[in-house]
Amino acid sequence: MKKAEKAEIIASVAEKIKDSTGLYLLNFQGINVQEANELRREFRNSKVEYRVMKNTLAKLAIDRVGRFEKIKDYLVGMTGIAFTSEDPVAPAKVIKKFREKYNKLDLKACYIENSFYQGIKLDEIASLPSKPEVIAGILGSLQLPISGVAGVINGVMRDLVGVLDSYIKKNESN
Repeated sequence: MKKAEKAEIIASVAEKIKDSTGLYLLNFQGINVQEANELRREFRNSKVEYRVMKNTLAKLAIDRVGRFEKIKDYLVGMTGIAFTSEDPVAPAKVIKKFREKYNKLDLKACYIENSFYQGIKLDEIASLPSKPEVIAGILGSLQLPISGVAGVINGVMRDLVGVLDSYIKKNESN
């Protein structure tokens, strides 16, 4: 690989790292081509980018960004890198699902936002709610008080109509 190609890869990966809310390092040893393609497809469906690259180039990209420093210690052996700028928990869910299916693919370490986690935390990370689930929960909790107020207003209106209806019937019978 020529020096210009390496510089281009480092710049490209540094840009992805800079924009990432989640960065995952995977040990993909033992995965065949068909499984690797399936993994890439699952990542793509979850809006996660997955790359395999030389560890030295990944370290240089991390140095360039000045972020995710602790993860450099895990850039040894066969390493795949998953980046996400959308839902930082999505890669963990894909990795866990793949691992349960094939009993392959280990999480070495990851960063979610600015928090570092070792690979043994995969199950805990994968069980976290996704970003859309968190947003739906917040919106749901915001709507509860509004729907409660609407219910009270409707109840008051219903009672008022009942009282007025009774009053009118009473006056008509007199």
